[in-house]
Amino acid sequence: MRAMRLHAPRQRLELDDVAVPAPGPGEILLEVSACGVCRTDLHIVDGELEDGRLPVVPGHEIVGTVAARGVGAERFSEGERVGVPWLGWTCGRCEHCRAGRENLCGEARFTGFHRDGGYAEYALADERFCFALPASFGDAEAAPLLCAGLIGYRALAMAGDARRVGIYGFGAAAHIVAQVAAFQGRELYAFTRPGDAAAQDFARRLGCHWAGDSTAPAPEPLDAALLFAPVGALVPLALAATRKGGAVVCAGIHMSDIPSFPYSLLWGERSLRSVANLTRRDGEEFMRLAPLARVRTEVRCYPLADANSALRDLREGALNGAAVLVP
Repeated sequence: MRAMRLHAPRQRLELDDVAVPAPGPGEILLEVSACGVCRTDLHIVDGELEDGRLPVVPGHEIVGTVAARGVGAERFSEGERVGVPWLGWTCGRCEHCRAGRENLCGEARFTGFHRDGGYAEYALADERFCFALPASFGDAEAAPLLCAGLIGYRALAMAGDARRVGIYGFGAAAHIVAQVAAFQGRELYAFTRPGDAAAQDFARRLGCHWAGDSTAPAPEPLDAALLFAPVGALVPLALAATRKGGAVVCAGIHMSDIPSFPYSLLWGERSLRSVANLTRRDGEEFMRLAPLARVRTEVRCYPLADANSALRDLREGALNGAAVLVP
């Protein structure tokens, strides 16, 4: 099969010919139909996330059909369409797993980082960590649900019943969570790269009440702010925009350093917290919610061999919505 592989950090992916892997016990082999390109993939390629395998096939927003099943794999039938997310395996024994917080498992293995991912024509997955996908989404349209959608959903849940919600960084995750929040009757305020009129127009089109520069003050005090941009300097700005008792939720897996800020920005029982990965429960809940909320993902499709171009466009902020590789 063809696979785009990372051989060393901070280098381009290479298109390699490799053997189609055979599924082991409890695994399924998927013929990949589509794989989303996530900002976490950029962090892996840029060497900002350590302790992954090399060489590795990136990609953790995988949509495919079951081509073969390993011993004991019985959840899905051959030919069935399934989705594979970032969380690829957990121990099931630690205190976090036992408490239903498997996203915090210290031995967790992640798709496209510890396990080969979906920038390829075939991919292996532990069937326990795969999801049935809503039939109303096409293959390319379903791919961003598997990380951008799931992380956005978990971040929004951490905002509690916040009515006015600010979104910092209006990319793939934000464009999905904005639709969910609008469905729930919340007011959305989008903060984009300064001067990015296209992103601001995109945000308004998806139901945001206001859209402006990330450095601009919020037009109304926010009940909560969700940060999808991996820019630590936005944290003090988001705290300043959030009312007393509100929450700032950092939804990225990696962020540049947060600069020092006066205690007055945190005072007033504001909370600052992070989102780590996802749980299978998140996935099951979100896959039921997305069709009800009439979520529509905006995608730009690239051939598998153009993965480096998709990563470049993501890095440069040249996308509205999500990039998706289609083998």
